[in-house]
Amino acid sequence: MSIQAEDTIVALATPVGAGAIGVIRLSGPDAIKITNKVFKGKDLEKQDSHTVHFGTIREGDLIIDEVLVSLFVAPKSYTKENIVEISCHGSSYIIENIIKLMIRNGARGAKPGEFTLRAFLNGGLDLSQAEAVADLIASSSETSHQLAMKQMRGGFSSELKNLRDQLIHFASMIELELDFSEEDVEFANRGQLKQLILDIQKVLDKLITSFDQGNVLKNGVPVVIAGKPNVGKSTLLNALLNEERAIVSDIAGTTRDTIEDEINVKGVIFRFIDTAGIRETQDVIEAKGVERTLEKIKQARLLVYLADPIQDDFAAVKEQLDEVKAYNIPYLLVVNKKDLLSAEQIEAYSQLSPLFISAKNNLGVDELKDRLLEIVNLANLNSEDVMVSNIRHVEALQKTHEALVRVLYGIDNPVASDFLAMDIRQSLYHLGEITGEVTTDDLLDNIFSKFCIGK
Repeated sequence: MSIQAEDTIVALATPVGAGAIGVIRLSGPDAIKITNKVFKGKDLEKQDSHTVHFGTIREGDLIIDEVLVSLFVAPKSYTKENIVEISCHGSSYIIENIIKLMIRNGARGAKPGEFTLRAFLNGGLDLSQAEAVADLIASSSETSHQLAMKQMRGGFSSELKNLRDQLIHFASMIELELDFSEEDVEFANRGQLKQLILDIQKVLDKLITSFDQGNVLKNGVPVVIAGKPNVGKSTLLNALLNEERAIVSDIAGTTRDTIEDEINVKGVIFRFIDTAGIRETQDVIEAKGVERTLEKIKQARLLVYLADPIQDDFAAVKEQLDEVKAYNIPYLLVVNKKDLLSAEQIEAYSQLSPLFISAKNNLGVDELKDRLLEIVNLANLNSEDVMVSNIRHVEALQKTHEALVRVLYGIDNPVASDFLAMDIRQSLYHLGEITGEVTTDDLLDNIFSKFCIGK
């Protein structure tokens, strides 16, 4: 059902600050009428949708700016309402005065995410697509952009709609059985229903499993660089970032706290965390740094453990590797100072399957980046795969899966139709939470309050 808001909202749609151009957006039933009051040019109320008009914005005889006004007449707009976009010069003074002028003429300031909220309420987007709009704005790499774009264009929604339509068919058959409960008839074939549930669970399992990859594509892969003090962790971070981000010193224990920065590796964002060296210490500050290192390791998606065979012998490095395995996360052993190792040393360390580098001389750093992509399994993603990147979505999918497990139990251990119907309704409810067929005001407030004003 299309819901038209009674008021007209206005906000700056471009970033705040001085720039060449600013775009002010209005949406609502009176968007064109309000703009027409202060626009000197063509009569905007007589113009077609998707047209652009040159003129001036005036307050009385005072010209505020020369502008271009773009018209989008309902329902052919983002919000399905009348939309006006005013392209003016990017002076904060001009923008502020035009917005105030629109408010004095009947508009009100938009709340965060209110344009997209109206698009959702008026049927232009479902809820998962609306959330993808925020992800698209925040995307900082090729992969996060592709993921958000696919979701915004309905890839995830289409998958869920197909599942939901099939369940609705059987739900309606079982509900029909309830109307004829005294006659003990079955309109829903239990064998077909069971096969459908099993098929749906396979799809749900795939979507739930995809969250691990979808989440790191969206937020970046947290990678901790760990090792003993003075093995070259900060030098490696600087080599990866190609800048002097971390302080490098021959003094052991220089890094007292974690240092984080991001790089884009073939479209995937990696968040590298340089940590304090792991060792026993009497220094209170350094000990706190070691404690934070251990906390970061637990939160990491991948651990790069840097060893220095010049500082430690083979047995010591092997012992360190055993400690790394205890963290129970994917790891890559990187042996530093390759340029100083003999052929015999390289041959010995090779049995630990390390990557040899020289952080100081930037040797093997590109190979390290490739290995990181391989380990997190993001090098050859299928662009057609539907992925889940939103924690709200994966939780709803898990609840759907749990409800369907109860449906299967009811089929294998015959229960009354009303219990089956209840569990199917529950699964439909949780699927509906994702796309917005089921919503609460608190949920919508929570989602759209995180948007920027103007979107």
